[in-house]
Amino acid sequence: MSIKNKFHVATRKGWFEFIRENNTWKINQTAFAGVPVSISLAKNGSDIYFAALNHGHFGTKLHRSDNAGKSWQEISTPKYVKKNDTDEAPSLELIWSLEYANHTNECFLWAGTIPGGLFYSSDQGESWQLNESLWHQDARKNWFGGGYDQPGIHSICVNPRNDKHVTVAVSCAGVWMTNDGGETWKIHASGMRAEYLPPEKAYDPNVQDPHRMVQNPSDPTKFWVQHHNGIFHSNDSAVSWQEITSASPSHFGFAVVTHPTDANIAWFVPAIKDECRIPVDGKMVVMRTSNGGQTFEQLTTGLPQEHAFDLVYRHGLDIDSTGDCLVMGSTTGNLWISEDQGEHWHSLSNNLPPIYSVRFVK
Repeated sequence: MSIKNKFHVATRKGWFEFIRENNTWKINQTAFAGVPVSISLAKNGSDIYFAALNHGHFGTKLHRSDNAGKSWQEISTPKYVKKNDTDEAPSLELIWSLEYANHTNECFLWAGTIPGGLFYSSDQGESWQLNESLWHQDARKNWFGGGYDQPGIHSICVNPRNDKHVTVAVSCAGVWMTNDGGETWKIHASGMRAEYLPPEKAYDPNVQDPHRMVQNPSDPTKFWVQHHNGIFHSNDSAVSWQEITSASPSHFGFAVVTHPTDANIAWFVPAIKDECRIPVDGKMVVMRTSNGGQTFEQLTTGLPQEHAFDLVYRHGLDIDSTGDCLVMGSTTGNLWISEDQGEHWHSLSNNLPPIYSVRFVK
């Protein structure tokens, strides 16, 4: 079985690179010991890595390595600007997502942030430009935070066939899409439902809380969303969304990935929602659908089935480019890998810091 041999883990207290040698996964190198790393980014075959840090009192920082993680240098961070001389510029709270804006040139990047700004770089992060069109949407006055005090862009999907076609998910502001590289935007959350609002507001697309959104690489018209109160699927490039109610043991969760060559296959990690946020009945479960959400399997082999308190964040689940290998990290510092599409899970570590993100180097 051919699988990728490297993935990165961003945690509450540093960054870790795992590699596969002689059929064994091991930590190859680490960086930023003791510092929260919110997200990282790297491309297969490249020595250029990115890592976003959140120093708390000292602010958000962005680092780049030009030698595959052996050393790092601080680069520019996205910055908000004043609307006029009397206003105070918003503060960057978190870099929540990093993606390549061009599938063939790693110089071009998108960054999603809290408080809800989307930024673009054309020089490997040396400078950033706020996407003014999305930032100045009239609908923004109704955006609000989901888990954080302010709204945030956590999912950026760049169409693999058209780099100017970009879709972002915002907590809490639904799904927004551009077909012209960010010059104009339209909201695309029709069919999503927010049960936390009064019935007359439940289907308002501008107040939805998608926890994570992914676009299928082989069929970019197909999207999956793990929403605050459900799972949603789109077959028409996010023009409309269908709620899926057949998932068990829970419709709540944060993470979702889709098979790279079969848009009907997707994986989710369920939990008890809102103030509890632990696995249902203390059992760690991964859900998989192989038929577009009609039915779901519960995958548990190798995962704890009692007294589990693991929560998997939005970026805590990833799949490699073959569709066979998945990696999953939790808030308790547990890290698992599956090399057979989730049928069997194997523990790689039980004592990492709380895990924010896992990403294969694809």
